[in-house]
Amino acid sequence: MVNMATNWQFKILYDGDCPFCKLEIKWLQSRDKHHRLAIEDIAAADFDASTCGKTMDQLMGSIHGIFPDGTLISGMETFRQAYRAAGMGWLMVPTGWPVLKPIFDMFYRLFAANRIKMGRKFGRNCDTGHCKINP
Repeated sequence: MVNMATNWQFKILYDGDCPFCKLEIKWLQSRDKHHRLAIEDIAAADFDASTCGKTMDQLMGSIHGIFPDGTLISGMETFRQAYRAAGMGWLMVPTGWPVLKPIFDMFYRLFAANRIKMGRKFGRNCDTGHCKINP
């Protein structure tokens, strides 16, 4: 799924094979009333990771986002920026507070490291050769 909003302020690169990622993207899209958030499915057959200067394994290892000037970010900061672009930055403000930021960042890293295993329990199928992630 590619949504290239014309006036996008931030593009989120997400794993369209991940059940958690799909839910998050669907929710963000439903609240992005001004179409400032673009999305791109890195699991799509025609996606080329080299256009981001990364390998597919690097992109699959953590969520990434891109600003219109080409600046690439990853991890929890991607969610902060995506929510901001969708007009809901206030929801993520506490995740950036100095005392809480390292905790939220750590929890995201733990989730990212285990999302494939957890996703298999919720319908992710990587056994067909379709999945771009090395188990």
